[in-house]
Amino acid sequence: MKVALIGNQNSGKTTLFNLLTGHNQKIGNWPGVTIERKEGRIRSTDFDIIDLPGIYSLSPYTIEEEISRKYLFEDNVDLILNIIDSTNLERSLYLTTQLLELDIPVIVALNMSDIALQRGIDIDYKYLEEKLDTTMIPISALKKTGVFDLIQVIKSQAYRKNNYTHIYDHELEDCLKKIESEIKHDHERYIAVKLIENDPDFEEFHQNGSKKIVETLCMTYNRDMEQIIADERYRYIENIRDESIKSSKQNMTVTDKLDRIFLNRFLAIPIFILIMFSVYYLAAGPVGSATVNFVIKYMDIFSLWMSQRLDVWGASAWSKSLVVDGIFAGVGAILSFLPQLAILFLLISFLETTGYMSRIAFFLDKVFQKVGLSGKSLIPFIIGSGCSIPAIMSARTIHDETEKKMTILLTPFVPCSAKLPIIVLFAGYFFGDYSGLVSVSLYFFAVIVIILSALIMKTILFKGKTTSFILELPNYKLPNYRYIFKDVFDKVFAFVKQAGSIIVIASIAVWFLLNFSFRLEYGIESSASMLAGIGKLFSWIFYPFLGTFSWEATVSAIQGLVAKEQIVASMAIIAGNSEQVNDGIFIFNSAAFSFFTPASAYAFMVFNLFSAPCFGAIGAMRRELGTTKRMWKAVFFQTGIAWLMATLVYQFLHIFEVVL
Repeated sequence: MKVALIGNQNSGKTTLFNLLTGHNQKIGNWPGVTIERKEGRIRSTDFDIIDLPGIYSLSPYTIEEEISRKYLFEDNVDLILNIIDSTNLERSLYLTTQLLELDIPVIVALNMSDIALQRGIDIDYKYLEEKLDTTMIPISALKKTGVFDLIQVIKSQAYRKNNYTHIYDHELEDCLKKIESEIKHDHERYIAVKLIENDPDFEEFHQNGSKKIVETLCMTYNRDMEQIIADERYRYIENIRDESIKSSKQNMTVTDKLDRIFLNRFLAIPIFILIMFSVYYLAAGPVGSATVNFVIKYMDIFSLWMSQRLDVWGASAWSKSLVVDGIFAGVGAILSFLPQLAILFLLISFLETTGYMSRIAFFLDKVFQKVGLSGKSLIPFIIGSGCSIPAIMSARTIHDETEKKMTILLTPFVPCSAKLPIIVLFAGYFFGDYSGLVSVSLYFFAVIVIILSALIMKTILFKGKTTSFILELPNYKLPNYRYIFKDVFDKVFAFVKQAGSIIVIASIAVWFLLNFSFRLEYGIESSASMLAGIGKLFSWIFYPFLGTFSWEATVSAIQGLVAKEQIVASMAIIAGNSEQVNDGIFIFNSAAFSFFTPASAYAFMVFNLFSAPCFGAIGAMRRELGTTKRMWKAVFFQTGIAWLMATLVYQFLHIFEVVL
């Protein structure tokens, strides 16, 4: 048996899916798109359940709606489980009325029924069930109440079979029945409605008779028929809403009160700055730095132990150097930042689950509209704080090609988790107690550069209007700690996995290039190594913002194309000591990197913040932009901006260094 779970965004659909399936889930993408597809098996049954994307209707205005409609229409679904928000019946039932027109049984799970009661919304579920002639079960996915009853109803298949109730006026109903009689399909009612709405996707079902009926209706109503159908739905929904809700207190909710503060026209931006400052201060400032020392202590012990073991086992000098100075130095330098990344993931996840992130998107939407983007671009930007690859791929949901291209070009500017080790290393060493402030300054620097770049592109390259953006503001709610834990664990695991694969390979490559000459001689001076030879070829490019020709910093920065984390790993390997490779003091006191000053350190961070992303993200840009030529244009654009910004920053800050 195949069950489709469907509902509005923020209706608690994912929480219910997790409760129904436990950990028996498969994650993938819908064919042809990167929108997540989750499948699982309902506990204590052999029923498969598919979590469809959150939508508001079955009209294919978005990719999510197109996916959901196609799936319900073509994939032989046995049961639809429609989750709706009890605190907002009118909005939620619009989708329900469309689902009931399909010839598929529907169970409606009225989620947040406890919150509705707290707000004085007393819903007569039995009345609602009778009026819609479908099974209604009140639940609270967050508090896990009613879910067992829901599973039992699904398992026993003791639900109504949907003898659909008429919701349109008599003239429309008569016409629908006539059109239905001409259609040979499992979903005649749904198709008949679509034909009256003049939906081009259903044109193939038109017969001569149905065409004449629709033409007559258009002349009779003299309005857009899709709008007529929508009005009829809402009229019906308003009637049953008024009759099913027995009492209602018009109290101001907690969400209303909080939004008066967080969306206040004067307070919203300062509060946003304060919150983001707190996030970066906790993750990259003194709090996060304290965790680094803890990790370094045990990594030093392990590195020393491994070095001694290799001596006991009679390892050769070069193999010991490879393991300790190459692999341990590179991977260890990255893993020492893991606690800080976990803190960042935790705080961002907390903001997402409480509903605050949606408020950020809401009030930044107006700013983005003015520079040629829309609020839709904010979704990739928010995802980009974790990783640029899924962020770039999520831009696929933007329909407007101009906005989509601009978003793909600008998304890598968002400080992703891979850039955090660079920021923490440099900010912690050169700015001490102000490391948190410096870290958050880079975040807002990125926001400013994104806005300015978008404005320039809109003025010169991409002229035109932006698309509209509809965003639902969910109620504020206490965070779901299970979700947060899983989200943080998944991100930390992905980071460790990257450190255990790409970073290991890249670290071995750096060690090899650093310890061998072009004649493959081992044990040479690092300045005579292959790595130095490569770095010296390109060091002139970095001179304007480093203030010196440094092949060490040059090769480290270039490796950011492999993975941004590799920059720190490479610096640790080049610094060349196996026992304290994770320590910023060691790295910047080494001959290779002692030239750095606060000005060049900040400029180096700026360059790596804006330069072309890693190979994975560049590959994602290639797929989304469509051609290799566009991809290279994006890479040169991003690196050009990075070089320009870093040079300007260094020249400006260097003046203060000279004067002071």
